[in-house]
Amino acid sequence: MTGEWRGWRGAAQAALYGDDGFYRSPDRSPEGPAGHFRTSVHASPLFAAAVVRLLARTARELGTDTVALVDVGAGRGELLTGVLAALPEGLEVTAYAVEVAGRPEGLDPRIEWCAEPPRGVTGLLFANEWLDNVPVEVAEVDGDGVARYVQARTSDGTERLGPPVTGADAAWLERWWPLSAPGERAEIGRPRDAAWAGAVSSLAAGLAVAVDYAHVRGGRPPFGTLTGFRDGREVRPVPDGSCDLTAHVALDACAAAVPDATAELTDQRSALGRLGIGGQRPPLSLAATDPAGYVRALAAAGEAAELTARGGLGDFGWLLHRVGAPRHG
Repeated sequence: MTGEWRGWRGAAQAALYGDDGFYRSPDRSPEGPAGHFRTSVHASPLFAAAVVRLLARTARELGTDTVALVDVGAGRGELLTGVLAALPEGLEVTAYAVEVAGRPEGLDPRIEWCAEPPRGVTGLLFANEWLDNVPVEVAEVDGDGVARYVQARTSDGTERLGPPVTGADAAWLERWWPLSAPGERAEIGRPRDAAWAGAVSSLAAGLAVAVDYAHVRGGRPPFGTLTGFRDGREVRPVPDGSCDLTAHVALDACAAAVPDATAELTDQRSALGRLGIGGQRPPLSLAATDPAGYVRALAAAGEAAELTARGGLGDFGWLLHRVGAPRHG
């Protein structure tokens, strides 16, 4: 990386997905995303179990027992591995891992590794913490009240204000993230809207789900959310390939980018609750009749509580788009 000045979208694209980028270089990130931040997939196998239930429900809605599961932003295939291990009898699944990094050694051979979502499949497309890593431009209001692009020096992340925001980016800000006071910032989510619309359009029929750090119009953070992660810790965002670069997602804008599909926007606590993940402690009486079972149930309750916790993973946004099939229950 050189010390050139670039808009945050271009700088992050090179830093994350360039040939020597954070997500592509095995030297920079040998353990994959799991080595740098903890997602619901890594927190508990209960998350994969919930995806299995969602996949089975989708199959029932489609009236079939043969479906695809497309994991967008698959990391090292952890979610698909967990799902395949927990499939019920009678449900046949073709598993696709969509990821820019190379296929990990030893991955289940049933998992197809691809750079883009396969087109024309029927089933469940699941994108867990993918959209927050789709690079976007950052805007900031200057002292005269003009929204300008924020530029970053790629060597150290130092910022400066660039030209005014115009055109489609300005229209997106006006609709989804209005700025007014000097110093206010926003991440311009148009590339994420387009990425999500493209992912949903790959399904012939079924359900597409995006799970991510999220906010909606009327509750946008006044100074944006752009940050970095390295080795499990939040760090200053520097677009030099040394850290993850992430920003929360305007999921309501993503929802509107797919006008021809039935959309639902909820939070992880509610979504997992509908899939049987609630975090309730087992009755104490179980300890007397089945001590080992009680210990297992207590551990599972603790993991479920983490997945659904207010102020934590439970606050993640879930955007669900149903494509080509009616909703039943």
